[in-house]
Amino acid sequence: MHASTVRTLLIRGMLAGLIAGLFAFAVAYVGGEPSVNGSIAVEEAQAAQEAAHAGHGGHGGAGAAAEEEEEVVVSRPVQSTLGLATGVLVYGVALGGIAALAFSFALGRVGRFGPRATAALTAAAAFTTVYLVPFLKYPATPPAVGNPDTIGKRTTLFFLMILLSVLLGVAAVIAGRRLAPRLGNWNASLAAGFGFVVVTGIAFAVLPANDDAVKAGFPAKLLWEFRLASLGVQAVLWVVFAVVFGHLAQKALAARTAGAETPARVEAPAAG
Repeated sequence: MHASTVRTLLIRGMLAGLIAGLFAFAVAYVGGEPSVNGSIAVEEAQAAQEAAHAGHGGHGGAGAAAEEEEEVVVSRPVQSTLGLATGVLVYGVALGGIAALAFSFALGRVGRFGPRATAALTAAAAFTTVYLVPFLKYPATPPAVGNPDTIGKRTTLFFLMILLSVLLGVAAVIAGRRLAPRLGNWNASLAAGFGFVVVTGIAFAVLPANDDAVKAGFPAKLLWEFRLASLGVQAVLWVVFAVVFGHLAQKALAARTAGAETPARVEAPAAG
């Protein structure tokens, strides 16, 4: 694929990611923020109880609580609106650009699929490997509900799971292509998918669990609502991206093809 075509697809992928980010922000704000507010309220109530027990109701306890109180740099209303929108939109643009590059590589190499179908397959693969598989091993948790001493370890494990999932996904695609001449496209795809599931299951068993990701006594309903909202945000992001980018890529590639197939105009020689 020509470099100028890849550049065009990259720009359109980032635009599609921006549009998808707008939809994802709406889902995150409506469906996710109530559970975040609820988790913060639970954490504040637990902190108040711990401060009351530590201070025995005396002035010393009040002084200790005042010393432990952290200055809030960004207010919660700003975090839940402007901060959330900025984070989701930047995330959408970045992933849109990466997915567009993956689309440029996959188009024509993973089967006889058109731009729309290839965009849908790319988005589905990205959603599965980058989010769904790591989510199944290390589900999302609301802020301030886990052990702060292990946040570095938990973050490392989560990104390690993402890396393993992406590598296993790429390996499954390569295996499927190599098996296709012998097994046929359908059987090769099934075999590669089964291998991906098996190896991923082994990785789930080998990697340690996040036993301290959620404090004891945290409301299960609130945790479930947050995780469903997190899953919904990612699903909406990738579905909208697949639809928008598939349309934009189809138009861009159709225009390139039409321009390449237009014969050059030859002027007739002047009569002598």
